[in-house]
Amino acid sequence: MDWYLKVLKNYVGFEGRARRKEYWMFALFNLIVSIVLAVIDGIGGFMTESGIGMLGLLYTLAVLLPSIAVGVRRLHDIDKSGWWLLLIFIPLIGAIVLLVFAVMEGTRGSNRFGEDPKSDEGGIPAMA
Repeated sequence: MDWYLKVLKNYVGFEGRARRKEYWMFALFNLIVSIVLAVIDGIGGFMTESGIGMLGLLYTLAVLLPSIAVGVRRLHDIDKSGWWLLLIFIPLIGAIVLLVFAVMEGTRGSNRFGEDPKSDEGGIPAMA
């Protein structure tokens, strides 16, 4: 839950780096909330004529900007520009490439986007 709130608090932070744990914990919590809202939409009759649930739609709009921001910071962690996120518009191939980028280990030490989020203040990677 702390990782999720950390991303929401930094919802317009496109600078810096996000480690894998931060990105994937945010994605997991988003998935869980989306499933719960879809069930509530289905049971409660909140579905629109197009089959999209109103609660799910509102939630998606609420986390759109934080999701983009954490995606950009995740790309920064592997020393890629945030513009690589536009690959999502290439059907199938773009999603696969971004998935591979998301699971890659970040650059050890500092890179052009900032300090290693796994390191202590001294710049030496943390052991835990």
